[in-house]
Amino acid sequence: MLIDSHCHLDKLDYDSLHQNVEDVLDKAQARGVDYFLSVGVTLDSFPAMLDMIRPYPHVFASCGVHPLDIENGFDYQQLKALAADERVVAIGETGLDYHYQPELAEQQQAIFRQHVRLAVELNKPLIIHTRAAREDTLTILREEGAERVGGVLHCFTESYEMAEAAIELGFYISISGIVTFNKATELKDVVRRLPLERLLVETDSPYLAPVPHRGKQNQPAYVKEVAEYVAMLKGESVETVCDITSRNFFALFLSANPQ
Repeated sequence: MLIDSHCHLDKLDYDSLHQNVEDVLDKAQARGVDYFLSVGVTLDSFPAMLDMIRPYPHVFASCGVHPLDIENGFDYQQLKALAADERVVAIGETGLDYHYQPELAEQQQAIFRQHVRLAVELNKPLIIHTRAAREDTLTILREEGAERVGGVLHCFTESYEMAEAAIELGFYISISGIVTFNKATELKDVVRRLPLERLLVETDSPYLAPVPHRGKQNQPAYVKEVAEYVAMLKGESVETVCDITSRNFFALFLSANPQ
């Protein structure tokens, strides 16, 4: 079993690359990918994404507002209503991104805090985006009691020390196709050092296609390359990586949300 723990199924190319979402899922399942988590980034786009995946019981959803999308609107009560759906197994993608929008740091922090509070209220784990905001991300998670629900730092590109701190809060670390890039030397070292029992694998598709697909639009089928690369770095079999990361996925996202 293999799981794409973070993809954006509503953002793939359905004009020329895929016929429809079923085509995407079939391509992935042909490569051994059995489950998917389709991640929301705006509240306005979430209902259509949920309708898209609802016919497929092996696809789960998360609901939130990406830190780079907060200008598109955020309403706590709207988020709460949407996130209460039984197919929603996580809150997010949320977090902080000072790399692209440092001028919105205070607004990002306020909205991030509200996501964490809702996650605790609904007892659903968090999906965290963090870039150039290591200390503030960890501070908010600690101050808002995120350890009560845990979560994942997705598409991880930060330091080993940050990964350790997040793991102490009950979080997992998710590895994307970036790990296959030649210049990702720090990330490769982080993966080698972290316990496999705290790792997930993802595509973040349609972004960040792994080698040898770099330059193409990413898709869930390519999570296999991520798992294979993690296996190489860890000195483990691909089967072991697939098995343990899948167990981690279910322990995080479905233990509090039985389907």
